Amino acid sequence: MKFQNHIVWITGASSGIGLHLAKAFAKEGAIIAASARRMALLEALVLEIKQEGGSAQAFFCDVMDEQSIEKCMHDIVQAFGKLDVCVANAGGGVMGKIEKLSADEWDRQLRLNVTGLALTAKYALPELRKTNGRLALIGSVAAFVPNPNLGAYGASKAAVQNIGETLQSELLGSGVSCTTIHPGFVDSNITRVDNDGNFHPEAKDPRPANLIWPTEKAAVAMVKSISKRKKMVVITGHGKVMYAISRLVPGILRKMMAKMNG
Repeated sequence: MKFQNHIVWITGASSGIGLHLAKAFAKEGAIIAASARRMALLEALVLEIKQEGGSAQAFFCDVMDEQSIEKCMHDIVQAFGKLDVCVANAGGGVMGKIEKLSADEWDRQLRLNVTGLALTAKYALPELRKTNGRLALIGSVAAFVPNPNLGAYGASKAAVQNIGETLQSELLGSGVSCTTIHPGFVDSNITRVDNDGNFHPEAKDPRPANLIWPTEKAAVAMVKSISKRKKMVVITGHGKVMYAISRLVPGILRKMMAKMNG
C-alpha cells in the first residue's frame, strides 16, 4: 500500500474523477479527506470507503470562495493533524465560441479552474512542506488542443499547466513534489453541467464513446503518477496522441479540429 496512513485531501470528490481518486487512494491505505459542496454525496462516498475497510471523512469546500478553502484546510489539519497529499481536482467547463462568451462566463471558468486550484495549493503547501508531501493539479489535454467551443476551458487548463511548471520551480529543494495531470476523455458529468454550473442529468455526452476511459482506470493511473512524483503526465491513449500532434505538427492539429467542429 503506497499511501498507508497518508492523509489525502481531494477537492471535487463528490463525483467523477474526484470520487474515484478517493476510492483509489483508499485502496492504497490512505485516509481520505474528501471535500466538495454536495455534502450528501460526500457522505455516501465516505460510507462506501468505510464499508470496504478504509478511512475517510467529508469536508465542505467551495473552491470559488477563498475563505471556504482556508477553512477546509484548517478543519482537515484539526481532524488528522497533518496533510501528506493534496489533489486540486475541483473544476468544470464553460462551453461556447470565444466571440460569444460573456465576461461572467469567463470569470466563472477562471475562478473555478484557475483561481480555485491555485488557492487550494496556497493553503495546502504549508502543511505539505511539513511532511515532504505531494501536490497534484488536475488539468486536461484541452490545455494543448485548440478545440472550437472549448476556448475558455482550454485556456483555464493551459493556466493549470503553467501553474504546475511554476510550482515545480518554486518548490525545488523543498521536499514537496508537484504533479500536473492532463487526462483526455474520461467518464464524468462535465458535459452535463451548463455554463452557470447547473447539472442536467438527462443531457447526452457528445464525446466519442469509444475514446472515453472508465473513471476507475483513469484514477488508478493518476494515483500511480502522484506516487512516483512525476512532474507532468498525459493519460488516455487518444490524449497522448493529441498531445504529441500538438507538439510536433500544431498546424495540422488546428486544421483537424476546425474540420471536426465545422
